[in-house]
Amino acid sequence: MSGNENYSAHPLGQFARRSRCIEGYGMTYSCFSIGYRKGPLQRTLAALSLLLTMQLCVYSRPSAAQTRKELHIAAAADLQPVLPTLAAAYEQATGVKIVASFGSSATLTQQLLNGGPQDVFLSADYVHPEQLVAAGLTTATPTPYAHGVLVLWARSDSPAQPLTLDALTSPKVTRIAVANGLHAPYGFAATRALESLHLTSAVANKLVVAENIAQTAQFAESGNAQVAIISLTIANSPHFRALGSFVLFPPASYPEIRQCAVILKSSPNLTAAQAFLTWLTSQPTQQRLPAFGLDPAN
Repeated sequence: MSGNENYSAHPLGQFARRSRCIEGYGMTYSCFSIGYRKGPLQRTLAALSLLLTMQLCVYSRPSAAQTRKELHIAAAADLQPVLPTLAAAYEQATGVKIVASFGSSATLTQQLLNGGPQDVFLSADYVHPEQLVAAGLTTATPTPYAHGVLVLWARSDSPAQPLTLDALTSPKVTRIAVANGLHAPYGFAATRALESLHLTSAVANKLVVAENIAQTAQFAESGNAQVAIISLTIANSPHFRALGSFVLFPPASYPEIRQCAVILKSSPNLTAAQAFLTWLTSQPTQQRLPAFGLDPAN
């Protein structure tokens, strides 16, 4: 129809129709006819049809938040410098977001025994996951994912510098931070290391006991202790490397720190949980662990 045509002269007269598309929300919802001089009922039906079409189009598009999976992990405190980086790599590879909560292995175990909502438990030892297995709360026996390393750490301005294990008995060092051996596997390993090196009596009055290994490091970081017996994962983190230095305890001086994982039966994401554990124990991921201060599981 040319621009100068008169609708009244058209064969359909004043009821001539032309097609128009309605667009919105980045998409075309529908193509329909707009009639000129329709009756009230026709206009109402057309409006209802348009509204229904638009609603169907909007509700048929799930949001990213609705489709993205989340995996909730209870993780030992020594993993605080490690898990965020691994979680970011895992999310980039799979689209699954890792939501982590950190604490001592004993505290996390108690929370899980009381019905904690996590999907996976990454402990700093074998004993605490075994407690969950004994309670019938896991899908399988514990899976080793790493071996921990014990170190002595001190700030650069600590009187313990230049740092060696001899600093433990130095009169300049009056406060040594350690984790509670009943709650934290690294605290238990520290106690055994002191026994093995025949230092228990010499340092007994110097010990400042923290709830977990992260808090132990904070004691020395803040100056409330001159040295701390902590995990290599924390001592090797950029933050603690910038603040001070560390020395390794002889591996033979403390029991193997075999860090293990379990999947909780109550998890609504069992398939995703198993996929994450498979990824964590895969060779490419295991090869990344030494950079974080962990030895591979195998």
